[in-house]
Amino acid sequence: MSDPREPYRYAFESVAERYERARPPYADEAVAWVAERLGIGPGSRVLDLGAGTGKLTRQLLALGADVVAVEPGDEMRGVLQRVLPGVEALAGTAEAIPLADASVDAIAVGQAFHWFERDAALAEMRRVLRPGRGFALLWNRWDETDPLLNAVGWLLDSVRLQIEEPRDYGGPAEERMFHQRRRLSVDRIVEWASSTSGWVNATREEQQRLEREIRRLAEGYEGEASIATLAVVVS
Repeated sequence: MSDPREPYRYAFESVAERYERARPPYADEAVAWVAERLGIGPGSRVLDLGAGTGKLTRQLLALGADVVAVEPGDEMRGVLQRVLPGVEALAGTAEAIPLADASVDAIAVGQAFHWFERDAALAEMRRVLRPGRGFALLWNRWDETDPLLNAVGWLLDSVRLQIEEPRDYGGPAEERMFHQRRRLSVDRIVEWASSTSGWVNATREEQQRLEREIRRLAEGYEGEASIATLAVVVS
């Protein structure tokens, strides 16, 4: 049986520049929490798996870590290499990580674990991790506590592939939700929404409908919005 996620996995290739412009970073508190639990800091060798355009990569670099980024999409990886020219960036997937056994101290996955073939990816992640080390999974979400972003999230559900939330991470897991406030214009919200896989795979008519509705919901909006970051640490 074909995987219904397949047309969506590489949807971001067509919007790589938009993804880089529009997607917010992860909450600093979430990254710090992950780093403390995984021992990420100066001298750590960290794999950013499914690195995209390097949103999480640059936050790991700020901790002093030595980061290797693995990303399957040529366009996404190309943006990463442009904005972070000193980072080692490799073509590869979570199911076939191009690194040696026991070669990293930690793995971080931002906005990507739900696209992985779970069992194969977990086996590969354990293969490249040094003994006794763990990994972190992070997602930015439309914050349910923010009225506007919650409404936008519900709207995008109409075109989003409904994927069951992964709950089995292959080991004991800690989970926390963090919130950050960021200034967002209406145009920035529309651009963020248009960088999501559901929007990219929607028809032109659906995309136009979504943009009209978001602009209607956000009419006159100009200010700070609350963005949620879900962080999971697996030991």
